[in-house]
Amino acid sequence: MFQVKQEEIIKVPDRVKRALKELLGEHKVLDDEMDRLLYSYDATRIKVLPELVVIPETKEEVQKLVKICYEEGIPVTPRGAGSGYTGGSLPVKGGVVVSFEKMDKILEIDEDNAVAKVQPGVITYRLQQAVEKKGLFYPPDPASYKFCTLGGNVAENAGGPRCVKYGVTREYVMELETVIHTGEFIHTGRPTLKDVAGYDITRLLIGSEGTLGLFTEITLKLIPKPKAAKTVKAIFQDIAAVGKTVKDIFKAGIQPSALEFMDKLAINAVEDFGHFGLPRDAEVLLLIEVDGHPKALEDEIKEVAKICEMNGAKVEIAQTEAEANKLWEARRALSPAVSKLGRVKINEDIVFPRSYLPEALPKLREIGKKYNLKMVNFGHIGDGNVHANFMISGLDEDELKRVEKAVEEVFDLAISYGGSITGEHGVGITKAPFMKKQFRPEEIDIMKGIKNVFDPKNLINPGKMGL
Repeated sequence: MFQVKQEEIIKVPDRVKRALKELLGEHKVLDDEMDRLLYSYDATRIKVLPELVVIPETKEEVQKLVKICYEEGIPVTPRGAGSGYTGGSLPVKGGVVVSFEKMDKILEIDEDNAVAKVQPGVITYRLQQAVEKKGLFYPPDPASYKFCTLGGNVAENAGGPRCVKYGVTREYVMELETVIHTGEFIHTGRPTLKDVAGYDITRLLIGSEGTLGLFTEITLKLIPKPKAAKTVKAIFQDIAAVGKTVKDIFKAGIQPSALEFMDKLAINAVEDFGHFGLPRDAEVLLLIEVDGHPKALEDEIKEVAKICEMNGAKVEIAQTEAEANKLWEARRALSPAVSKLGRVKINEDIVFPRSYLPEALPKLREIGKKYNLKMVNFGHIGDGNVHANFMISGLDEDELKRVEKAVEEVFDLAISYGGSITGEHGVGITKAPFMKKQFRPEEIDIMKGIKNVFDPKNLINPGKMGL
């Protein structure tokens, strides 16, 4: 389990606190212990108390605070909603947490060019609602979409159920305005569909977990809102058949807008949590959505149902929008529901190439059995992204040793199939030790070199990704 070494914590001198309060206003600079405690943890529940919390309201204030902190050798850790699962927003070296909660304006929705310009603190769901009123669509939908922020989504390159068809956050980021270590703004990208001038620094910043700079404005691509959607619920008794079903759906030329799965423990956790009417005796449940033109949907959803049945599933097609919404509400309730199965949730989000799912999924389940751990599997199976959750007490030394070995085997399994240790949660601090499993030393050295160009003193969200 991750532990912060107290000797590595960098204090914020009183003179710097005073300078920040004078520049930004006392109400934007918090040093009371209770205030700091509120910004000391994320969804990992690991706690690291910041020395200071700064809540800027303008990009110029971000610029000023970064310049002061960097000159004084004080770490700066950007924070969105604190909903991350890998400790990316924890101030592991102390210093200042910069919360973007007040920079939450939708600056522009340009219907003619189908783009939106936002500040980093905008809640993802709020943007989705705003653009859908104009007949437009912003697809990325992480499970926390009703409270996570777009700045955090960009920093983590967030995904979600719809990314199987529409892609992850990086497919929609067109421009970024970022404050770098000098306190200067850099502007990367263009609000155009084509731009091949120079290095693609925008893509470099996306998924950098706040280690290269602090975003202050984000321009996002929008697409036309789908006219309709249909959902299938498929109940399986064989986990290998689920992987084959996924392969067969794509082989049939069907591109689902979401393709999610839950294993038996996940299904029962959700039922205990919200009574959604899911079948408790099912080994595995698939939820499959297709969207597009209403005339095409009827044929596609029937074909999906047929493929599921050919692989041994019992199938139901949601007949109304309310029925479909209830199924997706159950899927989105998974994370809080599963959390009730143990005091501590170790949540990994590995990725497999889709073709290996029939073979890999049974092996994944065997890891939990091997170490006698309560293991809950669910996730975005349409793109091979599986959330492997170990539910533990966190108090038993032997149990902690077993879960550490199990997590390592989970990563080894994903890597052995050419997959990844993370599909959307990022690396942060919890997965940093495993970077060497996926990357060669030469490749990690290149990443460290890039980090050094953007952050020569290692003060911008330090201690993350093992860099």
